[in-house]
Amino acid sequence: MQETITHLGAWAEPLWTRFLEKLPEILQATWETLDMVFLSTLFSMFFGFLLAIWMIVTNPLGLNPKPAVYRVLDFVVNLLRSFPFIILLIAIIPVTRFIVGTSIGSAAAIVPLTVAAAPFVARLIESCFLEVDRGVIEAARSFGASNTQIIFRVLIPEALPSIVLNVAVVAITLLGYSAMAGTVGGGGLGDLAVRYGYNRFQVDIMVYAVIILCVLVLVIQGVCNLLYKVLR
Repeated sequence: MQETITHLGAWAEPLWTRFLEKLPEILQATWETLDMVFLSTLFSMFFGFLLAIWMIVTNPLGLNPKPAVYRVLDFVVNLLRSFPFIILLIAIIPVTRFIVGTSIGSAAAIVPLTVAAAPFVARLIESCFLEVDRGVIEAARSFGASNTQIIFRVLIPEALPSIVLNVAVVAITLLGYSAMAGTVGGGGLGDLAVRYGYNRFQVDIMVYAVIILCVLVLVIQGVCNLLYKVLR
């Protein structure tokens, strides 16, 4: 038994030493991932929210039906959502360079992350708006509320709890995308896992990156669940 414990200690010691050596890089990669996910979630929610409002207004059953405009928006959203992220990441490199000035690093990854998530967000928020009871909307309209008032005083407050839950879906999806961006120099935990876990066969570093990603997912979902309960 003592020999087994000694053997395990001897095996674990280099792993612990390497963890301490790489701790600054692990913390830096974690910060880059948080930065990418937070900013891309913020930007994608903003653009997706605007797009969702435009879609809910022009929807054939919407506040100001314009079927032709809605079909164009619907087509664009579906088209952008159909792109695999890794292909989109490479395809819009010229756009990324134009906006950020570079195509590598965590700052550059925010552009494709936002482009990939915005149509996804638009579809999620549109679904939240469509779930709002039409009787409430008609009641507001009967009191003389304008379309703008209906959007900001009826649709958004009624759909807000569902939107908060969908923020968790978007943020967790972008967390996975950010790890994928690391494979092409996007920085963050994905880049750390590829450089050490794949290229240098230091599997323990990759395991640390995966554990941190799992913890971040649990935290994001937990916070959004708490906000949902408060709003309900």
